[in-house]
Amino acid sequence: MKNQLEEFPLDIKISFHKIIEQYRKQVEKEPGSIARNYMEELLEYIGSFPELSEGIEDAEDLKRLKDPIRILLDDLFPGILTDNEIKAASLPFHNIIFNPSNRLKNLLNAAGEDYVLEMRELSDDMKYIYGCILVLNHHYNYGIDFSRPLYYDIPDKNGIVKHYRLALNADFLEIFPGKGAKEITDKDVDQLIQNIDDVSLWKEKFPPRSWIFKGFTILNLTDVTVDDAISRLKTTLLQQEPAEQGDLDKFQEVFRSIYKISDLKVGFTIYNKREMIFERMNGREAQSFILHNQMVSDCKTGICENSFRSLIEDQSYFTIANVDSYARKTGNNLLAQNLKESNIKSCILAPIASGQELLGVLELVSFRKNELNSINAIKLDDILPYIVTAVQRNRSEFENRIKAVIQSECTSIHPSVLWIFEKEAKRFIKDMDEDGLASFKDIAFKDVYPLYGQIDIVASSEARNTAIQKDLIHQLEMVENIIEKANEIEGLPIYDQVRFRIREFMEELKDSLNASSEQKIFNLLQKEVNPIMDHIKDQSADLEKLVLEYQKELNPETGVVYIRRKHYDETVQRINRTMARFIDRQQVAAQSIYPHYFERYKTDGVDHNMYIGASLTFNRPFNMVYLYNLRLWQLRTMCEMENRFYQIQQSTPISLDAASLILVFNTTLSIRYRMDEKKFDVDGTYNARYEIIKKRIDKAFIKNTEERITQKGKIVVVYSQSSDEREYLRYVKYLQTKNYLGDEIELLELEDVQGVIGLKAIRVNILYTPNEQEPDRTITYEGLMEYLDEVKGDHKTYD
Repeated sequence: MKNQLEEFPLDIKISFHKIIEQYRKQVEKEPGSIARNYMEELLEYIGSFPELSEGIEDAEDLKRLKDPIRILLDDLFPGILTDNEIKAASLPFHNIIFNPSNRLKNLLNAAGEDYVLEMRELSDDMKYIYGCILVLNHHYNYGIDFSRPLYYDIPDKNGIVKHYRLALNADFLEIFPGKGAKEITDKDVDQLIQNIDDVSLWKEKFPPRSWIFKGFTILNLTDVTVDDAISRLKTTLLQQEPAEQGDLDKFQEVFRSIYKISDLKVGFTIYNKREMIFERMNGREAQSFILHNQMVSDCKTGICENSFRSLIEDQSYFTIANVDSYARKTGNNLLAQNLKESNIKSCILAPIASGQELLGVLELVSFRKNELNSINAIKLDDILPYIVTAVQRNRSEFENRIKAVIQSECTSIHPSVLWIFEKEAKRFIKDMDEDGLASFKDIAFKDVYPLYGQIDIVASSEARNTAIQKDLIHQLEMVENIIEKANEIEGLPIYDQVRFRIREFMEELKDSLNASSEQKIFNLLQKEVNPIMDHIKDQSADLEKLVLEYQKELNPETGVVYIRRKHYDETVQRINRTMARFIDRQQVAAQSIYPHYFERYKTDGVDHNMYIGASLTFNRPFNMVYLYNLRLWQLRTMCEMENRFYQIQQSTPISLDAASLILVFNTTLSIRYRMDEKKFDVDGTYNARYEIIKKRIDKAFIKNTEERITQKGKIVVVYSQSSDEREYLRYVKYLQTKNYLGDEIELLELEDVQGVIGLKAIRVNILYTPNEQEPDRTITYEGLMEYLDEVKGDHKTYD
């Protein structure tokens, strides 16, 4: 068929012969005259289009035959459901659809003219292999499970990408051998399923276009993020409480559901990199099929060479589809012995790794051969990140148990909560003195109110990239000038070639800067420019002077010009340092309102978290008036920080803009001290919503617009409750009388961010005091820009 994949095991003919045959059979036994007459008329009409039964060779003909196909498929695509179902007729793994439901057509139209329907993370090689498996299942009836979830990522009209899971109905197709088809034996199948990544082997057994596909498939899409099994797995893995036997059983049940194997077993083995050994996770109770009855095992003797390379060196899946066959090939090594001792017939060993560090091995085992193999190992791709997170947390908790008391474990504790750490340390020492056994318990506080604020540098990435871009262009111009001078003295062809490359890169840089172009320029300088500079320097005194001037401007560590980027880095560092010191000083006064937890951290700007509540203090009653005072303090302090942000820029190399935001969270939550990061974080799944909002809110847009909620010259207060709005409008009115805020008040609704709906915002312009010597003189943002222009020249230039 035209328009199909060039490399595919199936020669596709779009045919509706199966459904036509079904109508003919139904006519003979249909008792109702109305239905029978309809089907007879339908068959008579369809008979005038013989290609519908014989097979369509060109996908373009689908447009010409659109109406008869729609009529023929009316029972499969009922019009009454067309606005509800996301459905179409399709060809397997080709992203070619026809007769779509109205809802699917609307989705694709909303995605835009440039959108191309394409399955997520499905390479042409995998499409080829899946086509081969289709032959094995439909023609040879093997029933190989290759039902890894497949997805389409389709953007909606707002540009938000939604994820749809595919379901394929293959009732209306048949597959039979064509010219060049090879007979497949059981031995071939054993070899193929153990080599899922070897596409050349699959092509050898299934040459391109050697099998005939006649029919069509029905595609159903479901709007879904993660399927139910993975959601349950995530819930089990990410819970904060230590795992109990019931939780471990649920964990195993999830994998049984995913793999559709009722008696599948799950094990886990820890990898000790320092000693190069495998060891059990939590004593003898934790199941390990690699170790069997052992407590530890040497890595190189405990597994074979291939599994050692896959798991430890390559960090890739190691699958054994037939343990008995594996044992014969490897001389019945220790891994094979341990698996046979447990009566395991097939297994998947999956590395659990963080970056380049192997943490352990997840073991899935079955009591039947070929049931677990390199094909269905792919199902783990979407699951392993959650397991990695759980293993990291488990390892962190274990390491915390073997460390000393608070003095060695928690080196930086905020004074407001030091009392509870001291209390826990005393208990730890008491337990250790009594029986030599002690553990440092988690520190958590319940029912605390969070306050979050940030002052962020606007478009910091663009400013940084512009600085890098100008530095690189400047460096290339200097090199080009030197090359031209050298070419005048000594006309070597290499000079002309390097000059051509320089001009090529300069044109590319003028359009945009990306990591690829930056790396290519760096390679050009290191491999082509630098080697000839010493030669050029020896040609004349003038050239030597130019080369030395050029080398003087280079950063000795990186070998590139570091002028404008240095200006940017120095400005950001000075801003962050000043902002951090300022809010730290203001915190001294804030603690006198009511003791509360405070932390701030520097990114491209300064963010801060505060938590206030009775549980954070020792025997001190809490009243909501303290929260209200702290909220007012935060709003005022953020306005003062904006002033400091611009005041210090009167003497910085470049000018940058700020955008400030405060997040109001109306309900209490719980926080827990994380030993690994030495900081508090929200505790529990429900409370995690607060962290989600914090991470996404500054990127939110005003509803039904393309305008960001955060804007330079303004402060934004984000909230969800009407009571919060009334409270903060009172604060705004008060700060207006104190010349902190201007008169431009906006009440806005925010576009729904993924997982966050119903948020609103107050946005108000800030009044600035450009001169600390004139505290009563305030101006707007526009006036501030004019003032800075006068003080330091043209605003926002890097030269």
